Amino acid sequence: MLVADTITMSCHLLADALRRNEGYQATAAATPGAALQALERERFDVALVGIGISDHPLDSIRFLRRIAGNYPEMNLVILLDAPDRTIVVEAFRAGARGIFCRSDSFESLRKCIRCVCDGQVWAKSEELQFVLEAVEEHGPHTSRPLGSRQLSKREEQITTLVAEGYSNREISERLGLSEHTIKNYLFRVFEKLGVSTRVGLTLFALRRGGASRAKPHSVRRPPATVSQMARSRPSDTSN
Repeated sequence: MLVADTITMSCHLLADALRRNEGYQATAAATPGAALQALERERFDVALVGIGISDHPLDSIRFLRRIAGNYPEMNLVILLDAPDRTIVVEAFRAGARGIFCRSDSFESLRKCIRCVCDGQVWAKSEELQFVLEAVEEHGPHTSRPLGSRQLSKREEQITTLVAEGYSNREISERLGLSEHTIKNYLFRVFEKLGVSTRVGLTLFALRRGGASRAKPHSVRRPPATVSQMARSRPSDTSN
């Protein structure tokens, strides 16, 4: 895991907290140059990128777009001080798989990392609403209008579960179907709706009002925040 955060101390403390509490092989990089050097040296499954890694927030988005293009197999999570409509929308456009606010709990960050590694998207309802508004303003970039072909009852069911944050494995367990069957259903759903990603499918469900607040989107807030966890001493934390 690569932690490319704004301030050198907080960057190293967050990487250390992830190593101590989760056993991740976390590498800290407090500048874009250090992050790029780390990416050239080794392969990372996840990169946590602080929006202040560059001098201007949109420079951070350009940096994100660069590493997403060079390392498409890596899961990217943006760390924000607070939800910002422009940054959230542009981060997803740049290739982010997750949006995470520093005020949320360390436990939620752990869940976020697990979700993006499972191929899911992590965002709160407010942040998904930003993306939904952007789609409505500019129109979907799809080969056909969303919802132009009717879904079967089973396809509707799977669409709702995807929008609620369930992975293919969890959906297969819930419905008593194989993961291969779930993938086949999703392939047909994507083709019918003219979307190509789970984000697009989630936005379709939200526009219809057919999805509840998604499991990874609704974040509980335990006492310790990410910032507090990063500042704590090793003796103050436990799994």
